[in-house]
Amino acid sequence: MIKDFKMQFAGLIPLDVNVEIVHKDREGNVKPIFQENKLGNWLIKKGWLSPLWINGWLNNLSFLFGYWSASKFNSNLITDAGRAAAASRINGSGGEALFDKIGQGVGVAAAANSDTALGTEKDGANTTTTTHAISAATASRVTTTVTNDTAQLVGTVSETATMAITESGLFNAATAGSLLARQTFSAVNVVNGDSLQFTWKIKAA
Repeated sequence: MIKDFKMQFAGLIPLDVNVEIVHKDREGNVKPIFQENKLGNWLIKKGWLSPLWINGWLNNLSFLFGYWSASKFNSNLITDAGRAAAASRINGSGGEALFDKIGQGVGVAAAANSDTALGTEKDGANTTTTTHAISAATASRVTTTVTNDTAQLVGTVSETATMAITESGLFNAATAGSLLARQTFSAVNVVNGDSLQFTWKIKAA
């Protein structure tokens, strides 16, 4: 019994997945983006605060939930499918492809472990799709704690329509694929000519 209990935790490698979003206009100038504080982030992840609140009457209370910044930084929820896919990548069993595809969307339901896709994925033209907005991000390794301990993916979505982006996810196929991580966040309102740059960092915590 004691041995079985210990085996449940032996070799445990929790993944730490975070993403930074930068919003730019057609000239490449950085546009202000709302950064949730711990309270705002917690309420959104619990599903108790809609990602669209920044567009409504609660906007007048924005100081309670965060602040305007040059970039937005959020942690992600690792999905059950993502955990299984990560195990496959470690030993090659199952043949999962590498995770370098980024999707964006307008879904507002809080991220859940059972998620296998974004709530309502959109490409830059505001078309509902399963073909991710960034078919292949630029991959590299960077240092967080020890040399090359963090996988980094950087990609930019060229927006050609008006919409409120409220979610993002990391996939391992250009269409559909396994969803490693998903998050929802306060709306980023984009218009034709804008771009969103996503920088994902994945580390064994």
